Amino acid sequence: MTTRATRRTVLLAPGAAALTVGCGAEDGGAGTPSDTAEGEGTPGQELLPVADVPVGGGRILGAEEIVVTQPEEGEFKAFSAVCTHQRCLVSDVSDGAINCPCHGSRFRVTDGSVERGPATRPLPEERITVDGNTIRRA
Repeated sequence: MTTRATRRTVLLAPGAAALTVGCGAEDGGAGTPSDTAEGEGTPGQELLPVADVPVGGGRILGAEEIVVTQPEEGEFKAFSAVCTHQRCLVSDVSDGAINCPCHGSRFRVTDGSVERGPATRPLPEERITVDGNTIRRA
């Protein structure tokens, strides 16, 4: 008698776990953010002190997947920290740009627009408020 392979027997077969471990983001890159909503946070959530965001630069909040910038003194902006090219988390903010380590995309701290590709779309804006000396989600 021949045993026919079903979806259930294939999934339960030894080594099946090794086959599913490789499944992931489309780009297959390490360091990509999760596709869950856990990075969304709640309105009013405290993000960081105003003093932690340098003028002309910014700070990346990896757990929240947000980058907060201060293009000019007292002006704060926030963008998704997920690169629009292949969903890597941006790694640093320097020389007026938000930088992605995966393929070299650069985004302007003023508005999240693309300064250098391969990304072609800007970083989506995130809503924040300044409450005294604290930056919060709006």
